[in-house]
Amino acid sequence: MLGGGVALDEPVEAHLPGLLRGPGGDGRDITVRQVLQHTSGLPNYTSEFGTSDWSLLRERYYDPRELLDLVRELPATGAPGESWLYSNTGYLVAGLLVQRVARRPLAELVRTRITEPLGLRETFFPQPGEQGFRGPHPAASHRDSAAQPWRDLTLLDPSWGWAAGALVASPSDLNAFTLALLRGELLSAQQLEQMRTTVPSPDLWEGARYGLGLSSSPLPDGTLLWGHGGDIPGFETRGGATEDGRAVQVAVTSLPTAVALDEQGGLAAAGAVLDAVRAAFA
Repeated sequence: MLGGGVALDEPVEAHLPGLLRGPGGDGRDITVRQVLQHTSGLPNYTSEFGTSDWSLLRERYYDPRELLDLVRELPATGAPGESWLYSNTGYLVAGLLVQRVARRPLAELVRTRITEPLGLRETFFPQPGEQGFRGPHPAASHRDSAAQPWRDLTLLDPSWGWAAGALVASPSDLNAFTLALLRGELLSAQQLEQMRTTVPSPDLWEGARYGLGLSSSPLPDGTLLWGHGGDIPGFETRGGATEDGRAVQVAVTSLPTAVALDEQGGLAAAGAVLDAVRAAFA
């Protein structure tokens, strides 16, 4: 069981009746575990923005249910539990589930249950309409094609990421959070064990496996690195922590796919970020 009496293997429908209906997935058939593990088959809403210029969304506010509407009529990527495929839609559902069970806003829950208890002063969940940072920060840039100029995307409305990617955090806070998580400061031993029960996730990178909001990948010495990366136009973060207390985060201020626009070059640039993480643990 999760906090608030949520069972991992019960259907989403038990807490969010009628939320998921249509060809993309049915909440009566999709479990909480599958949503958190990206084995739900839910199509990814971020593929449906249909923009070749992300700067057009910098002032746009999205409600979470409006984002779900983007994929309501799309086909599922597979049957629930059939295969792993990262879908931001699942974390929209997870965020709505958390709010329904706790009966409090997600931003408040992040603050009162995570950032304040752990003393994370550089991490926050933006309020509706909030587009900036709350302290010193780097500038971010993005482009979607070689014909486009680089554009400053440091400040934008992250509501389109909501529970799937709106959180703002510094690398040091990410390290502190992951270490605290692995030490059992946030979850019971049983809950952490469930979180670290993984399935293969080959679409991430070689050797990666995915649990419940937490991925693992082997370092060159065989040690498992636990964490979760993040991507949003203008920023990418990769890294994690090991059980012996080491932690590294690498943040870059342009997506690798924007630096190298062709598929092969983008994969090479993304691999270079991962190589920097691995090198830091050597």
